[in-house]
Amino acid sequence: MQSSLTINELTIDIDKTIKDALIAIEKNAQGICFVTKDKKLIGVLTDGDIRRSLLDGKTIDSPVSDIMKKEFVSFHVSTPQNKVQEKLSSVIRHIPLVDDDFIPVDYASFSRVHRTPIMQPLLNGNELAYVSDCINTGWISSQGAYVRRFEKEFATYCGAEYAVAVSNGTVALHLALVALGIKEGDEVIVPDLTFAASINAIIYTRAIPVIVDVDKTTWTISLEDIEKNITSKTRAIMPVHLYGHPCRMDEIMDIAKKHNLLIIEDAAEAIGAKYKNKHVGVFGDASTFSFFGNKTITTGEGGMVFFKDKEAYEKAIVLRDHGMSKTKKYWHDYVGFNYRMTNLQAAIGCAQMERIDEFVNEKRKLAAFYNTLLSETGLFTLPPQEPWALNGYWLYTAILNESSPISRDELMQKLLKNGVETRAVFFPLHNMPPYQNYPTKSTFENSKFISEHGISLPSSVNITEEELLNMKSAFHTIFDSVKTI
Repeated sequence: MQSSLTINELTIDIDKTIKDALIAIEKNAQGICFVTKDKKLIGVLTDGDIRRSLLDGKTIDSPVSDIMKKEFVSFHVSTPQNKVQEKLSSVIRHIPLVDDDFIPVDYASFSRVHRTPIMQPLLNGNELAYVSDCINTGWISSQGAYVRRFEKEFATYCGAEYAVAVSNGTVALHLALVALGIKEGDEVIVPDLTFAASINAIIYTRAIPVIVDVDKTTWTISLEDIEKNITSKTRAIMPVHLYGHPCRMDEIMDIAKKHNLLIIEDAAEAIGAKYKNKHVGVFGDASTFSFFGNKTITTGEGGMVFFKDKEAYEKAIVLRDHGMSKTKKYWHDYVGFNYRMTNLQAAIGCAQMERIDEFVNEKRKLAAFYNTLLSETGLFTLPPQEPWALNGYWLYTAILNESSPISRDELMQKLLKNGVETRAVFFPLHNMPPYQNYPTKSTFENSKFISEHGISLPSSVNITEEELLNMKSAFHTIFDSVKTI
Protein backbone atom coordinates (compact mmCIF):
# COMPACT_ATOMS: atom_id res chain seq x y z
CA MET A 1 0.00 0.00 0.00
CA GLN A 2 1.36 3.39 -0.96
CA SER A 3 2.13 5.78 1.87
CA SER A 4 0.28 9.03 1.19
CA LEU A 5 1.54 12.41 2.41
CA THR A 6 -0.80 15.20 3.42
CA ILE A 7 -0.36 18.74 2.16
CA ASN A 8 0.64 19.79 5.69
CA GLU A 9 3.69 17.53 5.55
CA LEU A 10 4.93 19.50 2.55
CA THR A 11 4.16 22.95 3.95
CA ILE A 12 6.17 25.27 6.22
CA ASP A 13 5.53 28.82 7.34
CA ILE A 14 7.47 31.87 6.18
CA ASP A 15 8.87 32.47 9.69
CA LYS A 16 10.76 29.15 9.65
CA THR A 17 14.50 28.70 9.14
CA ILE A 18 16.48 26.74 6.59
CA LYS A 19 17.05 24.13 9.30
CA ASP A 20 13.27 23.75 9.72
CA ALA A 21 12.94 23.32 5.95
CA LEU A 22 15.68 20.68 5.93
CA ILE A 23 13.91 18.72 8.65
CA ALA A 24 10.59 18.91 6.80
CA ILE A 25 12.16 17.83 3.51
CA GLU A 26 14.03 14.96 5.13
CA LYS A 27 10.80 13.77 6.72
CA ASN A 28 8.59 14.01 3.63
CA ALA A 29 11.30 12.54 1.35
CA GLN A 30 10.05 14.60 -1.59
CA GLY A 31 12.95 17.06 -1.89
CA ILE A 32 10.60 20.06 -1.66
CA CYS A 33 8.38 22.09 0.63
CA PHE A 34 5.80 24.80 0.01
CA VAL A 35 6.18 28.10 1.89
CA THR A 36 3.10 29.89 3.22
CA LYS A 37 2.30 33.20 4.89
CA ASP A 38 -1.01 33.56 6.69
CA LYS A 39 -1.77 30.11 5.20
CA LYS A 40 -1.42 31.41 1.62
CA LEU A 41 1.16 29.95 -0.76
CA ILE A 42 4.00 32.40 -1.47
CA GLY A 43 6.94 30.24 -2.49
CA VAL A 44 8.56 26.83 -2.93
CA LEU A 45 11.86 25.54 -1.65
CA THR A 46 13.82 22.49 -2.80
CA ASP A 47 16.72 20.62 -1.29
CA GLY A 48 18.81 21.87 -4.21
CA ASP A 49 17.95 25.49 -3.35
CA ILE A 50 19.10 24.83 0.22
CA ARG A 51 22.41 23.25 -0.79
CA ARG A 52 23.21 26.12 -3.13
CA SER A 53 22.34 28.70 -0.46
CA LEU A 54 24.64 27.02 2.07
CA LEU A 55 27.47 27.06 -0.46
CA ASP A 56 26.77 30.77 -1.02
CA GLY A 57 27.24 31.56 2.65
CA LYS A 58 23.80 31.20 4.16
CA THR A 59 23.49 29.32 7.45
CA ILE A 60 20.92 26.84 8.64
CA ASP A 61 19.51 29.61 10.85
CA SER A 62 18.79 31.86 7.90
CA PRO A 63 15.07 32.41 7.17
CA VAL A 64 13.48 30.44 4.32
CA SER A 65 12.24 33.75 2.91
CA ASP A 66 15.84 34.52 1.89
CA ILE A 67 16.13 31.58 -0.50
CA MET A 68 12.64 30.43 -1.51
CA LYS A 69 11.53 30.67 -5.12
CA LYS A 70 8.75 33.20 -5.60
CA GLU A 71 8.04 32.04 -9.14
CA PHE A 72 6.62 28.56 -9.33
CA VAL A 73 3.98 26.42 -11.01
CA SER A 74 0.67 25.96 -9.22
CA PHE A 75 -2.90 25.14 -10.20
CA HIS A 76 -6.33 25.69 -8.77
CA VAL A 77 -7.55 22.53 -7.08
CA SER A 78 -10.41 22.29 -9.59
CA THR A 79 -8.03 22.08 -12.57
CA PRO A 80 -8.63 18.89 -14.62
CA GLN A 81 -6.22 16.17 -13.62
CA ASN A 82 -4.93 15.61 -17.15
CA LYS A 83 -3.87 19.27 -17.42
CA VAL A 84 -1.99 19.06 -14.13
CA GLN A 85 -0.30 15.78 -15.11
CA GLU A 86 0.86 17.26 -18.41
CA LYS A 87 2.94 19.79 -16.46
CA LEU A 88 4.68 17.18 -14.30
CA SER A 89 8.16 16.25 -15.51
CA SER A 90 11.60 15.26 -14.30
CA VAL A 91 12.14 18.98 -13.53
CA ILE A 92 8.71 19.84 -12.07
CA ARG A 93 8.01 16.87 -9.82
CA HIS A 94 5.52 18.52 -7.45
CA ILE A 95 2.76 21.01 -8.13
CA PRO A 96 0.81 22.70 -5.30
CA LEU A 97 -2.96 22.85 -5.74
CA VAL A 98 -4.63 25.89 -4.18
CA ASP A 99 -8.16 27.05 -3.39
CA ASP A 100 -9.78 30.39 -4.25
CA ASP A 101 -7.78 32.14 -1.50
CA PHE A 102 -4.50 30.65 -2.79
CA ILE A 103 -4.24 28.40 0.24
CA PRO A 104 -2.58 25.06 -0.65
CA VAL A 105 -5.07 22.26 -0.09
CA ASP A 106 -3.46 19.43 -2.07
CA TYR A 107 -0.57 18.67 -4.40
CA ALA A 108 0.17 16.68 -7.51
CA SER A 109 3.23 14.54 -8.11
CA PHE A 110 4.28 11.56 -10.22
CA SER A 111 4.16 9.32 -7.16
CA ARG A 112 0.60 10.34 -6.33
CA VAL A 113 -0.77 9.41 -9.73
CA HIS A 114 1.42 6.36 -10.28
CA ARG A 115 2.99 3.64 -8.14
CA THR A 116 5.85 1.52 -9.47
CA PRO A 117 5.15 -2.04 -8.27
CA ILE A 118 7.86 -4.43 -7.17
CA MET A 119 6.88 -6.79 -9.98
CA GLN A 120 4.16 -7.31 -12.54
CA PRO A 121 3.84 -9.67 -15.53
CA LEU A 122 3.96 -8.60 -19.15
CA LEU A 123 1.13 -10.32 -21.02
CA ASN A 124 0.84 -8.45 -24.31
CA GLY A 125 2.06 -11.22 -26.62
CA ASN A 126 0.08 -14.29 -27.73
CA GLU A 127 -1.25 -15.07 -24.24
CA LEU A 128 -4.83 -14.06 -25.01
CA ALA A 129 -4.85 -15.83 -28.37
CA TYR A 130 -3.59 -19.11 -26.91
CA VAL A 131 -5.95 -19.00 -23.91
CA SER A 132 -8.84 -18.25 -26.29
CA ASP A 133 -7.83 -21.28 -28.32
CA CYS A 134 -8.12 -23.43 -25.18
CA ILE A 135 -11.58 -22.03 -24.45
CA ASN A 136 -12.80 -22.30 -28.02
CA THR A 137 -11.69 -25.93 -28.29
CA GLY A 138 -12.82 -26.88 -24.78
CA TRP A 139 -9.35 -28.03 -23.66
CA ILE A 140 -9.13 -26.06 -20.42
CA SER A 141 -8.03 -28.61 -17.79
CA SER A 142 -4.85 -30.69 -17.61
CA GLN A 143 -5.46 -32.52 -20.87
CA GLY A 144 -4.37 -30.52 -23.89
CA ALA A 145 -1.58 -29.91 -26.35
CA TYR A 146 -0.23 -26.78 -24.68
CA VAL A 147 0.96 -28.69 -21.60
CA ARG A 148 3.19 -31.00 -23.63
CA ARG A 149 4.32 -28.11 -25.83
CA PHE A 150 5.28 -26.01 -22.81
CA GLU A 151 7.21 -28.87 -21.23
CA LYS A 152 9.15 -29.44 -24.44
CA GLU A 153 9.88 -25.78 -25.15
CA PHE A 154 11.04 -24.98 -21.62
CA ALA A 155 13.18 -28.11 -21.42
CA THR A 156 14.77 -27.34 -24.79
CA TYR A 157 15.47 -23.75 -23.73
CA CYS A 158 17.25 -24.91 -20.57
CA GLY A 159 18.96 -27.94 -22.13
CA ALA A 160 17.10 -30.56 -20.11
CA GLU A 161 15.55 -33.83 -21.29
CA TYR A 162 12.85 -34.96 -18.85
CA ALA A 163 10.36 -32.22 -17.91
CA VAL A 164 7.16 -32.45 -15.86
CA ALA A 165 4.82 -29.45 -15.74
CA VAL A 166 2.97 -29.00 -12.45
CA SER A 167 0.50 -26.65 -10.81
CA ASN A 168 3.01 -24.48 -8.91
CA GLY A 169 6.61 -24.21 -7.79
CA THR A 170 6.05 -25.57 -4.30
CA VAL A 171 4.55 -28.84 -5.49
CA ALA A 172 7.39 -29.04 -8.01
CA LEU A 173 9.78 -29.32 -5.07
CA HIS A 174 7.60 -31.83 -3.26
CA LEU A 175 7.14 -33.98 -6.35
CA ALA A 176 10.90 -33.94 -7.00
CA LEU A 177 11.68 -35.07 -3.46
CA VAL A 178 9.09 -37.87 -3.47
CA ALA A 179 10.02 -39.11 -6.95
CA LEU A 180 13.66 -39.33 -5.85
CA GLY A 181 12.70 -41.38 -2.80
CA ILE A 182 13.19 -38.86 0.01
CA LYS A 183 11.26 -40.21 2.98
CA GLU A 184 10.61 -39.84 6.69
CA GLY A 185 13.79 -39.50 8.74
CA ASP A 186 16.02 -38.51 5.82
CA GLU A 187 17.94 -35.26 6.22
CA VAL A 188 17.92 -32.65 3.45
CA ILE A 189 20.27 -29.67 3.64
CA VAL A 190 18.63 -26.35 2.72
CA PRO A 191 19.90 -22.73 2.88
CA ASP A 192 18.68 -20.38 5.58
CA LEU A 193 17.98 -17.56 3.14
CA THR A 194 15.22 -18.69 0.80
CA PHE A 195 11.44 -18.56 0.41
CA ALA A 196 9.71 -20.95 2.80
CA ALA A 197 8.50 -23.24 -0.02
CA SER A 198 11.99 -24.79 -0.10
CA ILE A 199 11.90 -26.03 3.46
CA ASN A 200 8.14 -26.70 3.50
CA ALA A 201 8.44 -29.20 0.66
CA ILE A 202 11.04 -31.12 2.67
CA ILE A 203 8.75 -31.17 5.69
CA TYR A 204 5.84 -32.44 3.55
CA THR A 205 7.85 -35.64 2.96
CA ARG A 206 8.44 -35.98 6.73
CA ALA A 207 12.12 -35.66 6.06
CA ILE A 208 14.25 -33.49 8.37
CA PRO A 209 15.41 -30.13 6.99
CA VAL A 210 18.91 -29.15 8.06
CA ILE A 211 19.21 -25.38 7.71
CA VAL A 212 22.63 -23.96 6.85
CA ASP A 213 24.06 -20.49 6.30
CA VAL A 214 24.64 -18.86 2.93
CA ASP A 215 27.83 -17.67 1.29
CA LYS A 216 28.71 -14.01 1.87
CA THR A 217 29.66 -13.42 -1.77
CA THR A 218 26.92 -15.18 -3.75
CA TRP A 219 24.21 -15.19 -1.01
CA THR A 220 23.60 -18.85 -1.93
CA ILE A 221 24.16 -22.01 0.12
CA SER A 222 27.49 -22.14 1.97
CA LEU A 223 29.80 -24.94 0.84
CA GLU A 224 31.54 -24.95 4.22
CA ASP A 225 28.24 -25.28 6.06
CA ILE A 226 27.07 -28.10 3.80
CA GLU A 227 30.13 -30.14 4.75
CA LYS A 228 29.76 -29.20 8.42
CA ASN A 229 26.17 -30.47 8.58
CA ILE A 230 26.41 -33.79 6.72
CA THR A 231 25.52 -36.79 8.90
CA SER A 232 24.78 -40.45 8.36
CA LYS A 233 21.13 -39.48 7.77
CA THR A 234 21.81 -36.90 5.06
CA ARG A 235 20.26 -37.89 1.75
CA ALA A 236 20.12 -34.69 -0.29
CA ILE A 237 21.20 -31.07 -0.76
CA MET A 238 18.77 -28.40 -1.95
CA PRO A 239 20.77 -25.48 -3.38
CA VAL A 240 18.65 -22.39 -4.10
CA HIS A 241 19.69 -19.96 -6.85
CA LEU A 242 18.69 -16.93 -4.80
CA TYR A 243 17.25 -13.89 -6.60
CA GLY A 244 18.67 -15.16 -9.90
CA HIS A 245 22.34 -15.77 -9.08
CA PRO A 246 23.53 -19.38 -9.48
CA CYS A 247 25.01 -21.47 -6.69
CA ARG A 248 28.53 -22.92 -6.96
CA MET A 249 27.26 -26.06 -8.64
CA ASP A 250 30.58 -27.79 -9.42
CA GLU A 251 31.60 -27.75 -5.78
CA ILE A 252 28.12 -28.79 -4.62
CA MET A 253 28.13 -31.72 -7.05
CA ASP A 254 31.60 -32.73 -5.81
CA ILE A 255 30.31 -32.77 -2.22
CA ALA A 256 27.24 -34.76 -3.28
CA LYS A 257 29.35 -37.31 -5.15
CA LYS A 258 31.76 -37.64 -2.23
CA HIS A 259 28.93 -38.39 0.22
CA ASN A 260 26.56 -40.16 -2.19
CA LEU A 261 23.88 -37.47 -1.91
CA LEU A 262 21.10 -36.34 -4.21
CA ILE A 263 20.80 -32.74 -5.45
CA ILE A 264 17.47 -30.99 -5.86
CA GLU A 265 18.06 -27.57 -7.44
CA ASP A 266 15.54 -24.90 -6.49
CA ALA A 267 15.69 -22.66 -9.55
CA ALA A 268 12.35 -20.93 -8.94
CA GLU A 269 14.01 -17.50 -9.00
CA ALA A 270 16.62 -18.17 -11.64
CA ILE A 271 14.91 -18.63 -15.01
CA GLY A 272 17.43 -17.55 -17.63
CA ALA A 273 20.38 -17.64 -15.23
CA LYS A 274 23.49 -19.58 -16.21
CA TYR A 275 26.30 -21.38 -14.42
CA LYS A 276 29.42 -21.61 -16.58
CA ASN A 277 27.38 -21.04 -19.76
CA LYS A 278 24.79 -23.70 -18.89
CA HIS A 279 21.29 -22.87 -17.73
CA VAL A 280 20.63 -23.58 -14.08
CA GLY A 281 18.37 -26.56 -13.60
CA VAL A 282 20.45 -29.06 -15.57
CA PHE A 283 22.86 -30.00 -12.79
CA GLY A 284 20.73 -31.62 -10.09
CA ASP A 285 19.16 -35.06 -9.96
CA ALA A 286 16.00 -32.97 -10.04
CA SER A 287 15.50 -29.26 -10.57
CA THR A 288 12.43 -27.14 -10.03
CA PHE A 289 11.06 -23.86 -11.39
CA SER A 290 8.18 -21.56 -10.53
CA PHE A 291 5.97 -19.65 -12.96
CA PHE A 292 4.10 -17.60 -10.37
CA GLY A 293 2.85 -14.20 -11.54
CA ASN A 294 6.00 -12.39 -10.40
CA LYS A 295 8.53 -14.75 -12.00
CA THR A 296 10.59 -14.02 -15.12
CA ILE A 297 8.03 -15.92 -17.20
CA THR A 298 4.63 -16.78 -15.78
CA THR A 299 1.67 -19.08 -16.17
CA GLY A 300 -0.19 -17.31 -13.34
CA GLU A 301 0.58 -20.21 -11.05
CA GLY A 302 2.58 -23.18 -12.25
CA GLY A 303 5.87 -24.97 -11.98
CA MET A 304 8.19 -27.44 -13.69
CA VAL A 305 10.46 -30.29 -12.61
CA PHE A 306 13.45 -31.54 -14.57
CA PHE A 307 14.84 -35.03 -13.90
CA LYS A 308 18.13 -36.56 -14.98
CA ASP A 309 16.96 -40.11 -14.47
CA LYS A 310 14.21 -41.47 -16.73
CA GLU A 311 12.88 -43.81 -14.06
CA ALA A 312 12.38 -40.95 -11.59
CA TYR A 313 10.75 -38.93 -14.37
CA GLU A 314 8.31 -41.74 -15.19
CA LYS A 315 7.44 -42.09 -11.51
CA ALA A 316 6.85 -38.34 -11.20
CA ILE A 317 4.40 -38.38 -14.11
CA VAL A 318 2.34 -41.03 -12.35
CA LEU A 319 2.55 -39.29 -8.96
CA ARG A 320 1.48 -36.00 -10.55
CA ASP A 321 -1.80 -37.63 -11.67
CA HIS A 322 -3.08 -39.17 -8.40
CA GLY A 323 -0.60 -42.08 -8.63
CA MET A 324 -2.80 -43.57 -11.33
CA SER A 325 -1.41 -46.17 -13.73
CA LYS A 326 -0.74 -44.88 -17.24
CA THR A 327 -1.97 -48.15 -18.73
CA LYS A 328 -4.87 -49.08 -16.44
CA LYS A 329 -7.43 -46.34 -15.89
CA TYR A 330 -8.40 -45.73 -12.24
CA TRP A 331 -5.78 -48.22 -11.03
CA HIS A 332 -3.49 -46.54 -8.51
CA ASP A 333 0.10 -47.73 -8.13
CA TYR A 334 0.96 -45.06 -5.54
CA VAL A 335 -0.70 -42.62 -3.19
CA GLY A 336 -0.30 -39.75 -5.60
CA PHE A 337 -1.21 -36.08 -5.90
CA ASN A 338 -3.21 -33.80 -8.12
CA TYR A 339 -0.25 -31.65 -9.19
CA ARG A 340 -1.23 -31.21 -12.83
CA MET A 341 -0.81 -27.98 -14.77
CA THR A 342 -3.86 -26.91 -16.76
CA ASN A 343 -3.86 -26.37 -20.49
CA LEU A 344 -4.86 -22.75 -19.80
CA GLN A 345 -1.76 -22.20 -17.68
CA ALA A 346 0.47 -23.88 -20.22
CA ALA A 347 -1.00 -21.77 -23.03
CA ILE A 348 0.14 -18.64 -21.22
CA GLY A 349 3.54 -20.29 -20.67
CA CYS A 350 3.93 -21.02 -24.38
CA ALA A 351 3.25 -17.38 -25.21
CA GLN A 352 5.75 -16.29 -22.56
CA MET A 353 8.39 -18.66 -23.97
CA GLU A 354 8.23 -16.79 -27.26
CA ARG A 355 9.72 -13.77 -25.47
CA ILE A 356 11.88 -15.35 -22.79
CA ASP A 357 15.18 -14.03 -24.18
CA GLU A 358 13.69 -10.54 -24.36
CA PHE A 359 12.54 -10.75 -20.74
CA VAL A 360 15.94 -11.93 -19.45
CA ASN A 361 17.75 -9.23 -21.44
CA GLU A 362 15.41 -6.53 -20.10
CA LYS A 363 16.06 -7.67 -16.53
CA ARG A 364 19.81 -7.47 -17.09
CA LYS A 365 19.47 -3.99 -18.63
CA LEU A 366 17.43 -2.90 -15.62
CA ALA A 367 20.11 -4.33 -13.31
CA ALA A 368 22.75 -2.28 -15.13
CA PHE A 369 20.68 0.86 -14.53
CA TYR A 370 20.33 0.07 -10.84
CA ASN A 371 24.02 -0.81 -10.50
CA THR A 372 24.94 2.64 -11.81
CA LEU A 373 22.34 4.42 -9.67
CA LEU A 374 23.28 2.67 -6.42
CA SER A 375 27.01 3.01 -7.11
CA GLU A 376 26.54 6.78 -7.30
CA THR A 377 25.44 6.80 -3.65
CA GLY A 378 28.44 4.79 -2.49
CA LEU A 379 26.22 3.17 0.11
CA PHE A 380 25.27 -0.19 -1.39
CA THR A 381 26.75 -3.61 -1.96
CA LEU A 382 25.50 -4.56 -5.40
CA PRO A 383 23.92 -7.94 -6.24
CA PRO A 384 26.30 -10.88 -6.77
CA GLN A 385 27.75 -11.31 -10.23
CA GLU A 386 30.52 -13.88 -10.20
CA PRO A 387 32.63 -14.22 -13.38
CA TRP A 388 31.44 -17.82 -13.87
CA ALA A 389 27.76 -16.88 -13.60
CA LEU A 390 25.07 -15.04 -15.52
CA ASN A 391 22.69 -13.52 -13.00
CA GLY A 392 19.09 -13.65 -14.22
CA TYR A 393 18.17 -10.79 -11.83
CA TRP A 394 14.70 -12.13 -11.13
CA LEU A 395 14.36 -9.56 -8.36
CA TYR A 396 17.05 -6.90 -8.22
CA THR A 397 18.33 -7.01 -4.66
CA ALA A 398 21.16 -5.04 -3.07
CA ILE A 399 22.50 -4.52 0.46
CA LEU A 400 22.35 -1.10 2.12
CA ASN A 401 25.70 -0.76 3.86
CA GLU A 402 26.00 -0.05 7.57
CA SER A 403 27.61 3.30 6.72
CA SER A 404 24.27 4.55 5.38
CA PRO A 405 22.85 7.61 7.21
CA ILE A 406 19.42 5.96 7.17
CA SER A 407 18.33 2.39 7.78
CA ARG A 408 16.99 -0.04 5.19
CA ASP A 409 13.45 0.24 6.58
CA GLU A 410 13.60 4.06 6.60
CA LEU A 411 14.72 4.01 2.98
CA MET A 412 11.84 1.72 2.04
CA GLN A 413 9.35 4.09 3.67
CA LYS A 414 10.81 7.13 1.93
CA LEU A 415 10.78 5.38 -1.44
CA LEU A 416 7.15 4.43 -0.87
CA LYS A 417 6.36 8.11 -0.32
CA ASN A 418 7.81 8.63 -3.80
CA GLY A 419 5.58 5.96 -5.32
CA VAL A 420 8.27 3.26 -5.42
CA GLU A 421 7.36 -0.13 -3.99
CA THR A 422 10.25 -2.11 -2.51
CA ARG A 423 10.61 -5.35 -0.60
CA ALA A 424 12.79 -6.54 2.24
CA VAL A 425 14.86 -9.68 1.81
CA PHE A 426 13.43 -12.97 3.09
CA PHE A 427 13.55 -13.57 6.83
CA PRO A 428 16.07 -16.29 7.74
CA LEU A 429 14.30 -19.61 8.06
CA HIS A 430 15.90 -20.44 11.39
CA ASN A 431 14.25 -17.39 13.03
CA MET A 432 10.67 -18.36 12.21
CA PRO A 433 8.56 -20.45 14.63
CA PRO A 434 7.95 -23.53 12.44
CA TYR A 435 11.64 -24.07 11.73
CA GLN A 436 13.44 -23.30 14.99
CA ASN A 437 13.90 -26.82 16.34
CA TYR A 438 15.61 -28.53 13.43
CA PRO A 439 19.24 -29.70 13.83
CA THR A 440 22.06 -27.50 12.56
CA LYS A 441 25.69 -26.62 13.26
CA SER A 442 25.45 -23.24 11.54
CA THR A 443 25.59 -19.78 13.13
CA PHE A 444 23.83 -17.94 10.26
CA GLU A 445 25.93 -14.78 10.39
CA ASN A 446 25.64 -14.13 6.66
CA SER A 447 21.94 -14.86 6.27
CA LYS A 448 21.10 -12.61 9.22
CA PHE A 449 23.14 -9.71 7.84
CA ILE A 450 21.75 -9.99 4.30
CA SER A 451 18.20 -10.29 5.61
CA GLU A 452 18.52 -7.23 7.84
CA HIS A 453 20.14 -5.00 5.22
CA GLY A 454 18.89 -6.30 1.85
CA ILE A 455 16.37 -4.40 -0.25
CA SER A 456 14.67 -5.47 -3.49
CA LEU A 457 13.73 -2.85 -6.08
CA PRO A 458 11.03 -2.88 -8.80
CA SER A 459 12.03 -5.51 -11.36
CA SER A 460 9.27 -5.71 -13.95
CA VAL A 461 10.42 -6.15 -17.53
CA ASN A 462 7.98 -3.46 -18.65
CA ILE A 463 9.17 -0.75 -16.29
CA THR A 464 9.03 2.61 -18.05
CA GLU A 465 11.65 5.31 -18.62
CA GLU A 466 9.47 7.70 -16.62
CA GLU A 467 9.42 5.28 -13.68
CA LEU A 468 13.20 4.91 -13.81
CA LEU A 469 13.67 8.69 -13.82
CA ASN A 470 11.34 8.99 -10.84
CA MET A 471 13.34 6.35 -8.96
CA LYS A 472 16.61 8.09 -9.78
CA SER A 473 15.24 11.40 -8.52
CA ALA A 474 13.85 9.72 -5.41
CA PHE A 475 17.17 8.07 -4.50
CA HIS A 476 19.13 11.29 -4.95
CA THR A 477 16.54 13.34 -3.07
CA ILE A 478 16.44 10.94 -0.13
CA PHE A 479 20.19 10.60 0.33
CA ASP A 480 20.97 14.24 -0.44
CA SER A 481 18.49 15.42 2.20
CA VAL A 482 19.85 13.19 4.98
CA LYS A 483 23.45 14.05 4.08
CA THR A 484 22.68 17.78 4.21
CA ILE A 485 21.21 17.48 7.71
